[in-house]
Amino acid sequence: MPDYRGILFDKDGTLFDFTDSWAGWATRLIADLAGGDAVRARLIGHLVGFDSGSRSFAPDSMIIAGTPDDIAGVLVPHLPGWSHARIVDHANALAQSLPLTSPVPLVPLIERLRHEGLRLGLATNDGAAPALAHARQAGIRHLLDFIAGSDSGFGAKPAPGMLLAFCRETGLEPSQVVMVGDSIADMQAGRAAGMAAVAVLSGPAGRAELAPYADAVLPDIGALPAWLGLEQGRDGG
Repeated sequence: MPDYRGILFDKDGTLFDFTDSWAGWATRLIADLAGGDAVRARLIGHLVGFDSGSRSFAPDSMIIAGTPDDIAGVLVPHLPGWSHARIVDHANALAQSLPLTSPVPLVPLIERLRHEGLRLGLATNDGAAPALAHARQAGIRHLLDFIAGSDSGFGAKPAPGMLLAFCRETGLEPSQVVMVGDSIADMQAGRAAGMAAVAVLSGPAGRAELAPYADAVLPDIGALPAWLGLEQGRDGG
């Protein structure tokens, strides 16, 4: 096992449960944008890949791996009275108050990784403001060296810009960093940056979908210490 010195986490589906958090957001966003028009609400749900009735996401839903900018770009032609910027701002404002649940007790895990000397960051295709709000809400903001969203100026995954920015911020080489995420886009970004790519199964994608793109597939982030060899300490003793 290489001596990794940094971990860069995706946010939704990785640090936090995806469906528990984003189903309510999508339901509220669609209702707000539709303005009481049931036909328009169904169209919006179809365009973004979300069924408000079953609170379920299509496998290719842009909410899973897309950015607020992507969502606004698809929806604005169908929403008279809503500008692209207004949709993005409204989506980000709703996202900042998401209910967050994690697949494991998050603070003890992040504190342990930090105690081991690892540099830690978060790279999400969500906006930067919601990402910062969620990190604070979860009690881990002070433990992270880096937080970037799709609007932070580094691009969005699967492009490697955010990942390489983390390396510049921490002084680490990409080969010293593990990208941890729940989507193919996360794995592609990790590979493009020259990092190890570790998938977790706490998001919408399954093992068969992720395995071809990942160096390892773990049940959730709680399995990271064992995968990194920390159960016996970094020196193996």
